[in-house]
Amino acid sequence: MLEIHIEETAGYTVCRPVGELDAYTVAQFREALATVASTPRLLIDLSEVPFMDSAGLGALIGGIRRAREADGEVTVACSRPTLTRLLHTTGFDRIVPVTETVEEAARALLDSPRELG
Repeated sequence: MLEIHIEETAGYTVCRPVGELDAYTVAQFREALATVASTPRLLIDLSEVPFMDSAGLGALIGGIRRAREADGEVTVACSRPTLTRLLHTTGFDRIVPVTETVEEAARALLDSPRELG
């Protein structure tokens, strides 16, 4: 089972999936990312995701692509070593900043030199 929490904060939107991101739950995650794709600054917090397979990774990349097409900035927070290793191994961290904490991800978003509008 997957729960997805979306929070609006001062300056950015947080999308926080809680549970496994796999072939069974990926549609729900994809829908949530589509909902927040038009926000100017998006922080995806994977700290409560114990497992992610290729379907989850694909949905994550697709969500980031949609956000960027809408001229948005995206960062990912991930404190789980196995997921962080997956994101580094697949080169995902070359697409968007991947930080260990939500605070670091928020700082990267808010310090982004990119003009949003």
